[in-house]
Amino acid sequence: MSEEFGSDFITIVDDDGTEFELEVLDTMDYKGQTFVAFLPADMDENDPDYGIVILRSVLDEKGDELFESIDDEEELQDVYEHFSRILFDDEEE
Repeated sequence: MSEEFGSDFITIVDDDGTEFELEVLDTMDYKGQTFVAFLPADMDENDPDYGIVILRSVLDEKGDELFESIDDEEELQDVYEHFSRILFDDEEE
């Protein structure tokens, strides 16, 4: 059995039909839901909009994984802070 190493990428389509390629950073279960942190793969790191994208993972009626935005600012901030501890605490040591 061979294992592949490297980044996972997904392409999502927003409500306007625009496609975005995202690199998966990490997945976490938090407060009974699953969240995924991404980085834009098709955007320059110097772009002012470049940064972590956090989406909620949900299953549709067929069991397929879908990603939805977190519209509640307070919830988004809470999830972001939790992800930050997971992703960046290792760098501080």
